[in-house]
Amino acid sequence: MKLVKKKYSFGKEKRTWFMFLFFVFMSSVQFGQEVAQANSLQLKADSLFQLSKQQVKKRDFQKAMEAVEESLAIFENLQNNKSIADCYNQIATIYYYQGEFAKALTYFENSREYFEKAGFTKGIASSTNNKGAIYYYLGNFPKALDHYKRAMKLHEEMQNEAQVAGTTQNIGNIYMQLNDFENAKIHFEIAENIYQKTNDEKALSLVLSSIGSIYKKKQNYEAAFQNFETALALSIKTNQNQTQAEVLYNLGKLYEAKGDLQESLRNYNKSLEISRQAKSSLHESSALIALGFVKQKLGNKREAINNCEQGFNIAKEIDVISIQEEACKCLYDAYKLTNNPAKALIYNEQMYALRDSLNLKQTSDKILNMEFEKEMLLDSIANVEKERILKLKHKEEVAKKEKQRNIFIIAVCFAVIIALAIFGRLSYMKKSKARLQVEKDRSEHLLHNILPIEVADELKEKGYVDAQDFETASILFTDFKSFTETASHLTPQELVEEINVCFKAFDAIIEKHRIEKIKTIGDAYMAAGGLPKPDANAVKNIILASLEMQQFVEKRKRENEARNKPAFEMRVGIHVGPIVAGIVGVKKFQYDVWGDTVNIASRMESNGAVGKVNISHHTYELVKNEADLSFEYRGKITAKGKGELKMYFVSKRNT
Repeated sequence: MKLVKKKYSFGKEKRTWFMFLFFVFMSSVQFGQEVAQANSLQLKADSLFQLSKQQVKKRDFQKAMEAVEESLAIFENLQNNKSIADCYNQIATIYYYQGEFAKALTYFENSREYFEKAGFTKGIASSTNNKGAIYYYLGNFPKALDHYKRAMKLHEEMQNEAQVAGTTQNIGNIYMQLNDFENAKIHFEIAENIYQKTNDEKALSLVLSSIGSIYKKKQNYEAAFQNFETALALSIKTNQNQTQAEVLYNLGKLYEAKGDLQESLRNYNKSLEISRQAKSSLHESSALIALGFVKQKLGNKREAINNCEQGFNIAKEIDVISIQEEACKCLYDAYKLTNNPAKALIYNEQMYALRDSLNLKQTSDKILNMEFEKEMLLDSIANVEKERILKLKHKEEVAKKEKQRNIFIIAVCFAVIIALAIFGRLSYMKKSKARLQVEKDRSEHLLHNILPIEVADELKEKGYVDAQDFETASILFTDFKSFTETASHLTPQELVEEINVCFKAFDAIIEKHRIEKIKTIGDAYMAAGGLPKPDANAVKNIILASLEMQQFVEKRKRENEARNKPAFEMRVGIHVGPIVAGIVGVKKFQYDVWGDTVNIASRMESNGAVGKVNISHHTYELVKNEADLSFEYRGKITAKGKGELKMYFVSKRNT
C-alpha cells in the first residue's frame, strides 16, 4: 500500500509541474504576440509618416494630411510622445505650406509640448523656431524675435551649428522688415559664413537672396544682381522650387526698380509658373500682384485687374493681410485708370481697413510720446523754479548792500515780480496739465474704440498682448446681397453714407447686447460674443443682436424704397466654437480672432438667405431650449471647404 501511495504522489507532483510550465509558456507566447503587434503598428505608423513627407514634396497636401493623421492615431495609441510630436510638427508644416498660419501655430505648439514630454531638446528647439516663423508671417515681430532667441539658446546649448545659422537668418529677416538694414546684413552674413563652411547650398541660396534684397533697398543694383543670380543658380541646382520662386520675384523687383519693365515682367512670370508648380499660394499671390503693378505701368489695365484679383483671392484664402493690402492698392489704381470710381472706392476702403490692421505701433507710440512730453514739461518747470530761486538769492544779497531808503522800494518791486512770476507759472502749469489730460483722454478713447478695455489695459501695461484661447465663442458675420450691383446705382458719397448708417446702427445694437465688434471688410461686418470675458448668455445675446440687425436693414429698405432709392438686403450667419484671439500687426493694430470657428461662421453667412439669420447645428444645440426663440431646420447644406453641414434659420417666437 505504501508503494502504491508513493507512486500516486509522484504522478500528482509531475502533473502540477507540467501545468506550471504550460502556463509560463502560454504567458510568454502571449507577451511575444503583444510585442510583435506593437512592433507591427510602429512600422505601419512610421511608413505612413514617411508617406506623408513624400506627398508634401509632391505638393499633394490632402494625401499628406490623410497619411499623417492616420499615423498620429497609431502613435497616440502606442503613447509614443516623440512620434506624436513629429506628427504634430508635420501637420503644422502642411498648414504652413498652404498659408494657414493660425492652424500651423496651434500644431507647432502641440508639437513643442509633446517634445517636452519626451525630453527631446532638438525637437523643442525646432518647434519653437517654427512658431517664430509663423509669428513673423503674421507680422507679430516682437513674438517672432522672442521665439527665435529661445530657439537660438537651445541650439547653442546643443552646439548645433546649422540650426544656429538658420535662426540667425530668421532674426535677420525681422530686422529687415523693420528697415534696420545694417543689423539685418550682419545676421545674414553670419548665417552665410556658416552655410559656406558646412557646404549647405540649399540654405545658402535663400540667405543670398535676402542679402541681395538689402542691396536692392540701398540701390546698389550691381551687388543685388550678383547675389540674386548666385542664389538662383544654387536653388536650381538643389531643386528648391519655393526658393527659385522667391529669388525670381526679387529679380523682378530689381528690374522694376531699374525701369526695365519687360525683364521685370519675364521674371515675375517665371516666379508665378514655379510657384504654381510648387503649390506655394504665398509666392503665387505675390507674383500675381507684382505682375498687376507692372502691367498697369505698361498700359495693360484689364490684364492688371485680372492678375491683381487672382492674387487678392489667393491672399484672402491664406489670410495674409499684407498681400491683401497690396492687391487692394493695385485694384484701386487700376480701376481709377479705367474710370470706374465705384469699384475703385470699394478697394480703396478695403485697402485702408487692411492697412489699419497692419499698423501696430502708432497709438502705442503716441501714448508713450505723451508720457515723455509730460516728463519733459515737468523737468522744464522744475528748472525754471531753480533759476528763479537763484535769482532771488542774488537780488537779496544786492538789496542788503543798498541804502536803507531803497530797501522798501526794492522789496515792493521784487514782491510784485515774484507774485507775477508765480501767478504766470501756476497758470501755465494748470493749462499744461489740462492739455495733457485732454490728449490722454483722447488717446484713451481712441484706444478703447480700437480694442476691448481689458486688452487695451494689458497693452498699456506690458507693451504687447498675449493671444488667448476661448473654448466657446460666438462668431457673427453679415454681408449685403448684390452689394456691387446696388452700389453701382449710388454715387461714392451716397454709398459711403448708406454703409455708415447701417454700420453705426450695428455698432449700437452689439453694444446693447454686450457683443464685441471685431472688424468690417468692405460691406461685411464681423462680431464676437463671449470674449474677451466669457459670458454664459453670449450665444443667445448674439442671436438677438443679429435679429435686431435684420429688423434695422428691413426698416431701412422700406424707407429707401419710399424715397425711390436703392436699398440693401442682408444675410447673417452664426457659429459657436473654439477660437484664438489677439492683436496682429506692428503699427496700427487690430483685435482679431482666428480658428476654424470663424471659417464655419462665414460659411453660415454665405449659405444663408436674405432677411434670415442662419445658424449652425452646434449653435442650435446650445439655444434650442430658449422659449422666446423659434427654429426652422434647413437640412444638410453643402458649404465650401466644409462638406455638408446642418443649418437652421432662427427667429423670435411670436408671443
